[in-house]
Amino acid sequence: MALPIVHESDIEALDLPGRMLRWVVTKETTGAEHCSVAMIEVQPGQKVRPAHSHPHGEEVIYLVSGSGRVWIDGEIGEVRTGSMVLFPQGKPHMLQNTSDEVMKVVCFFAPATSLDNYQMFEGLGFQD
Repeated sequence: MALPIVHESDIEALDLPGRMLRWVVTKETTGAEHCSVAMIEVQPGQKVRPAHSHPHGEEVIYLVSGSGRVWIDGEIGEVRTGSMVLFPQGKPHMLQNTSDEVMKVVCFFAPATSLDNYQMFEGLGFQD
């Protein structure tokens, strides 16, 4: 088996509401059994929508570039390049790019997940 190395540009991007998403670390791409990692790009002014949660695990995000805010179960916090945020298991959350540059974010999931394991919450999130 080849070394478990993958480059984000080798992964096809999914065009989802408010972001482009690439599932970079998965069982299929690296053999990972207990975690998964996605890269997202959020254009200026866009919100990752709808608000959603991960009923079976946690998500940690790391902002590689850009700045904005997060909404977690009714609370709002500011984030910028270098920020890390925990989205606790089962807590609805949302991310918004408030900067004038593309926001690039690494999303770590444990245990491994996919879009099939997201719980969506239409109507929740930023109210502006």
